[in-house]
Amino acid sequence: MPLDEATRRSLVDNAREEAERLNRLVGNLLDMTRIEAGALKVARDPCDLQDVLGAVLERLDERLRGRTLHVDVPSDLPLVPMDFVLMAQVLVNLLDNALKYSPASAPIDVWARADDSQAVIEIADRGIGLPREDLERVFDKFYRVQQPGQVTGTGLGLSICKGIVEAHGGRIWAQNRPGGGTLVTVALPLESVKEAVA
Repeated sequence: MPLDEATRRSLVDNAREEAERLNRLVGNLLDMTRIEAGALKVARDPCDLQDVLGAVLERLDERLRGRTLHVDVPSDLPLVPMDFVLMAQVLVNLLDNALKYSPASAPIDVWARADDSQAVIEIADRGIGLPREDLERVFDKFYRVQQPGQVTGTGLGLSICKGIVEAHGGRIWAQNRPGGGTLVTVALPLESVKEAVA
């Protein structure tokens, strides 16, 4: 029996979504293997955080449709020694989590700032937040917070973020946001590129 156009389109969309999910899974497993083997190559070049975030938002364009995103990245931030591709992956993973674990009607906030020693990027949502005992463990490999209406995933995204950030000499942590939700902070050192690659 021939399928009508709406059914065909639905099947194609489902197949595409599953292929993208499988591609992300394989990519995450490969990234985790490289991190654990110490084979992750970090090229710390001076990067503009606005450019990195622009690439991230373009990559997530379809997922962000219909969502309110507030971005505050000052134009006078210094260049940050980082691997553009790897840090973009970190921000994709963090924004993906914010999208998955917060209501579609709730805004997501992205802030960046810098002081003399570090650049700080924060991604905050208005989801249900994290149990206090899970704040540290969410960065463990394969760890998933048990919540009602469980979201699909492998529990690798935040672990990969931690590995990449630490390979840059930085830190990443999560905390519950006042008023509800989760705030994930990434701090990257602002030492010169020469010092960063020494």
